Amino acid sequence: MNTHPTRETAPHHIVVLGAGYAGMAAAVQLAARTGRIKTPATVTLVNAQERFTERLRLHMTATGQEVAELSVPEMLEGTGARFVRGWVTAVDADARTVRIDDDRVLPYDTLVYALGGVADTAAVPGVEDHAFTLSGPEEAQALAGRLARLGSGTVAVAGSGLTGVESAAEIAERHPELDVVLVGRGAPGAAMNPRAGAYLHAALDRLGVAVRSGVEVTEVLPDAVVSSDGEHIAADVVLWTSGTRVSPLAAAAGLEVDERGRIVTDTALRSVSHPDVYAVGDAAAIRQGYGVMHGTCQGGMPTGVHAALSIVRVLRGRQPKPFRFGYYHTPVSLGRDDAVVQFTRPDDSPRRICLTGRAAARYKETVSASPWPTYGRMKKMPASGAFWPRGGRFTRIRGDR
Repeated sequence: MNTHPTRETAPHHIVVLGAGYAGMAAAVQLAARTGRIKTPATVTLVNAQERFTERLRLHMTATGQEVAELSVPEMLEGTGARFVRGWVTAVDADARTVRIDDDRVLPYDTLVYALGGVADTAAVPGVEDHAFTLSGPEEAQALAGRLARLGSGTVAVAGSGLTGVESAAEIAERHPELDVVLVGRGAPGAAMNPRAGAYLHAALDRLGVAVRSGVEVTEVLPDAVVSSDGEHIAADVVLWTSGTRVSPLAAAAGLEVDERGRIVTDTALRSVSHPDVYAVGDAAAIRQGYGVMHGTCQGGMPTGVHAALSIVRVLRGRQPKPFRFGYYHTPVSLGRDDAVVQFTRPDDSPRRICLTGRAAARYKETVSASPWPTYGRMKKMPASGAFWPRGGRFTRIRGDR
């Protein structure tokens, strides 16, 4: 008879940094799946705020519209995952610890890095001091307050990408008393097919948005943006949507990063330098057959789910599978009752098919509203979140199985 006491296996500590679209998907999937395996594991989600930020709706917040209050701790209730509120101030990838608010330390066995990106306010002089951004709800609310007090004047939206287009349209619709100018290097909707692009331009024209393409902003002043050829474009308010940057924490931790500071991953979404770290969403440089993925909600959530699947497979003694993702649409709101949806090939190039008008607006609203109930479904049925377009030949990298 064996009289020696049995030792319980120490749990495997999984820490998820960031509760954006990708981080929430990873945390919910991990909480749902680790409870179903023999290896004991704990899941901790760290985020600066308890409220979940719907980044797809920040342009609405910026114009004073109410959006839903979504609680991260409430979503995690009943899953066994722990929520820690605080700012991540350091990661020690060698010691496998995370420092929170400079005064707490969390150890981990596996880390999911999902800290995402914010507006790049450092690349152009004056942006930090004189421009508003949509990096988070606080920044969007600050812009909403400024617009409400303005009364009359000009709002310059710097950056002609999709965030700039949606913001310019929303501001013009909600504040018809203001002049709105959209300034950027490229033409709005340049990546769309001719019909979708023409519809987008017509909508901006209908809303009274003045479009200035081929303009590179080199400085932001208190009352203007300055172009590369020295032109001063007068503006009472500047919204900066041109470019993003990621947290420097990954590089400071010694993780291998690309030229933009994103963690370079292998096919399973593990850091190539520290395989106990998984990187997802905007924080990761994830290569597919068509190139490195760009940050979107449609791609971010699948990366979070796949990282969770990879971690669970490893805990079960299996090899993780390669991540593959193909884009399928680009929905762009043009105010509350108008939109254009460009359907795409897996490499994000435009198809001939597009959707416009009220039908497109309903489609866009469905997309914007879908993440939160998706997390709710994944709590009970984690497999429900594991479906997304794999992209076929567009995403296949030579050597992958």
